[in-house]
Amino acid sequence: MNTVEDIFSVLEEKFGAKRDTQDKWGVAAIVSAAYLHNVALFLKDSAAIKFEMLVDIAGIDYLTYPNHEGPRFAVSYAFKSMSVPGARIRLKVLVGEADLKVPTISDLFANANWYEREVFDQFGIVFTGHPDLRRLLNHVEFVGHPLRKDYPAQKRQWLSTNDYL
Repeated sequence: MNTVEDIFSVLEEKFGAKRDTQDKWGVAAIVSAAYLHNVALFLKDSAAIKFEMLVDIAGIDYLTYPNHEGPRFAVSYAFKSMSVPGARIRLKVLVGEADLKVPTISDLFANANWYEREVFDQFGIVFTGHPDLRRLLNHVEFVGHPLRKDYPAQKRQWLSTNDYL
């Protein structure tokens, strides 16, 4: 297993991952939420090309995407190898509106703590097992999730209390 292609084969065989056909760079795999933690651990510690760096976690709302079929939301994880220059991989977990839950990987990557809080705050996706899942960018009285496509862009919300204790 010496190439990213080999890693995709292992991800499919061991974890049921599928290539993301909409990824124009060909470096993304779709994994189920049930396998996310195990896949992230595999990429970090067991793969021949170790992806030791979590570069980003981003939420995606497909509400207004043309011709989109499937769950409304996704969480995308970008990883980079520090030992193999240029080696990158992305994982995508599809998340339906009825069950906005994805397991945390903050125990594997310390920076996931803040990235997951940001996605929670902006999209409302809950990261189960997260040690401190609370708003990061919006104040505690803020109602809703501003990066959802159905959030009114001109809506104003005022802070009336201080959340510092």
